Parts: sequence; structure tokens; C-alpha cells
Amino acid sequence: MTRYVHTATAAALLLLAALPARADIRAGHVEKTYAIAGATGRALYESIGERGPRLRGGAASAVAKTEFDLKWHRDYRRDGNACILAAAKPFLTITTTLPKPAQKLPPDTAARWRVFIAGIRAHEAVHGGYVAEMAQEIYDATVGFRQENDPGCKAIRQAVVAPIKDAFDRYKARNAAFEKSEMANGGPVQRLILELIR
Repeated sequence: MTRYVHTATAAALLLLAALPARADIRAGHVEKTYAIAGATGRALYESIGERGPRLRGGAASAVAKTEFDLKWHRDYRRDGNACILAAAKPFLTITTTLPKPAQKLPPDTAARWRVFIAGIRAHEAVHGGYVAEMAQEIYDATVGFRQENDPGCKAIRQAVVAPIKDAFDRYKARNAAFEKSEMANGGPVQRLILELIR
């Protein structure tokens, strides 16, 4: 199995030359909120702990979370006795869940809340950016993929699983490293929390 074969037909070479260099990754963004209660920063943060999205099978809660739904339309084309993944179109939706006070806040608390939620929203946007990067990597690694001896375009569908998994593993590693850095003692998220509850 090879990706680009020097002995490919002229038609296949023209097809590959016509492919876009980059995917047009256009993510749909959805923002959800969950209601929290309290009139002080500390009360709001305690409410986040009680009502925040659950992680790790419900064992822990988070301030916010970013999830994604990524589907693809792939165009497999026969080329002689081979099959080529000629084109792919991603359908990506990124959903961010954030806390939202259920009541009007006192001016001082409202000012600190605006700083806090802006920082949390920026943090979650980085996670969303990693998702878009992963989709781009999947596109780059799979479009143009060529499977020899596959005139029915069946084996290629399994062959492209490995580069997709590799891209997903890199996404998870980037996500984990970012989260560890942001959540460290004295890190950006901890500073946001301390400023909110002071």
C-alpha cells in the first residue's frame, strides 16, 4: 500500500493535481449554557462545582467543556485496478458548554464575572482550534490516498483508518498538554478562579 505511486496513470496524476492543497474546514459552532446561582464570585464558583458538566464518567465536574461531531463525505474513485480517495468534505460541529448566572449580579461581581467567563471562553476556543487542526490533518493524510489492487474501493476504506487514528491521537495529546498547563498551580485557569472568588 502506497500513497502516491510513480506509475500512476496520467489521468490519476491530473486528478491529484487538481485537488485543493487545504481542506475548507468550516466548523459550525454551538454554545450551550447551564444555569448557576449566587450573588458573589465564591457562590457562583460553588454552583459551578455542583452543576457543571461531568467528566470522566461523571466522577468530576468542569467549569466548561468543548465537544465535537465530525463526519465526512468521501469520494472514492477507481483508477484502473486501484482506488483513490479523490476528495473529502468534512462536516464539523463544535459545541461549547459554559456556565451562566441565572440572576442579575451585583456590579462588582458582574465585573469579575465578565473577566472570568471571557477567560474560560478563550480557553475553550483553544480546544475547538485543536479539533479543527485534527480535521485538517485527517484531510491532508487521506485525500489522495491510493490503494492498489482495490478496484471495488473496499480495502481503501479500512486503509485510511490508520492515518485518521494517528490524527486523533495527536489531537488528544495536544489537548491534554494544554489542559495540564492551563490547570497547573498558578496557571491561567487557576488565576481566573482566584480572581472570581476573592
